[in-house]
This record gives sequence, structure tokens and C-alpha cells, in this order.
Amino acid sequence: MIAGAELFPVITTTSTNPANEVARVLTGRDYLSWSAISTFRTCPLKYWFRYVAGMPEESASSALVFGTGIHAAIQFGSTETRASLDALAAKMLTAFLNSPAASVQGRVLGVEEEIRGTLVEGVPDLYGRIDLVTEDEDRLVLTDFKTSRAKWSPEQAEDAGEQLLLYSKLAGDLAPGKKLVTRFLVLTKTKDPVIEEHLGEVRPDRVARTVTSVERVWKAIASENFYPAPSVIGCASCGYRQACSEWRG
Repeated sequence: MIAGAELFPVITTTSTNPANEVARVLTGRDYLSWSAISTFRTCPLKYWFRYVAGMPEESASSALVFGTGIHAAIQFGSTETRASLDALAAKMLTAFLNSPAASVQGRVLGVEEEIRGTLVEGVPDLYGRIDLVTEDEDRLVLTDFKTSRAKWSPEQAEDAGEQLLLYSKLAGDLAPGKKLVTRFLVLTKTKDPVIEEHLGEVRPDRVARTVTSVERVWKAIASENFYPAPSVIGCASCGYRQACSEWRG
């Protein structure tokens, strides 16, 4: 638990969005998540395996398992061993607890807070969780925790910001009139772990661009336009390599 956290309920929006039923029939879930959107953009066939066919992955990468464990603890490579991962995790958590990031500035509105609402007509509701929501005198800050093998560049932080931009569109009513800010806290998996903070401005043009991208993704999903997208990086860590090799359309 983050020091100083005092929880307040975050209001989420609900709707009778007709596209939700389309999503439920196709995937069993009456909403879209950022993970689903990102998966489709990476590889439409991987999306089909995971969300439509409901197939379990053949394997999970150590990076995914490690990142999930660190993320849960914060709450508020193939050659890696359990002992080495435990030691690295302990160093990272110690670095986090000793950093200013462990003490929240402002009023805490939510930790691991659910959020859901309609982004645009014709697209199912977006559902997700925001790691940390805070407000101060003039800002509403949406924070996401990440682990990384190296420090992020400003360009990486901007590229990763789409998820929080979408959440900002749904969370704007929490603090009317206040400036919306996205914030990444990146814990590096280096010999001497460090905590990086990346703040981002929520610009209407970037939000609109991201929403349009989600709209196009949903149209492709609803049309069942699923196909493999070979990638040297993506395929190497994919949990559906065998199923993909056997796919014939």
C-alpha cells in the first residue's frame, strides 16, 4: 500500500451501449479493454486465439510474470532463476519505498480503480483499471506503474500514453475544470533499480486520434478480420506459436 493513501470511490460511467451486446456475443465480454485493443493491433490472430477462441497460452514470458508480481506488490529472460528474480524484485521494491513516489502528493481518489464508459458511438464500452488517481488544487493525475529493463525515453513515455489518454476521457468528470495529467512511474530492472517519473499532457488532438484508432480496431474485430501478423519481436515471445503454425484460416 502506498504511504498516505486514503481511498475515495471513483465514479465510473455506465451505459446501454448497443455495441456492448455485439462484443458479448463475439467474446463473452460486453466491453473492450486496452489489453484487447493492444493485442489486436499487435496481431489480429493472437487476438482471436485469446479473446474469441478463449485458448490458454502455451507459455508465458518471465517478463510478464515478473511485471505482474511487482505490480501487485506495489499496490499501495529465459536464463533467469527464481532466486535471481526474487533478489531483483526485492531491490526494486526497496528502491520504490525509498523514493518520493511512495508518498502520494494530493488527495487520493482511487487505487487500482475500475473505470468504464463509452468512448464513441458504435464502439463497446472501454473497461479498465487505473493504478492510482490523485488530485491537487488544479490537476487530476492518472498514474500507471511500469517495470522496464532500462530507462524510458520521453518518446517511449509518449508512445505508451494512449491507454491513459483513453482513461482520461472517461475520468474527466471526476474533477471538472481541472487539468488532466498522465503519469508513468517506471521501475527499472537494472543492477541498481531506479524510479522514473514521466508526466504527460492530455491534449484533445491526441485523445481524438487515439479514440479514432480504437474505433477502427473495433470495426475490424466486429468484421472478424483476423489474420497473422508475423514479427521478429512479437512472435518470439508469443504464447500461441504452435497454434499459429497450425492455423489455416
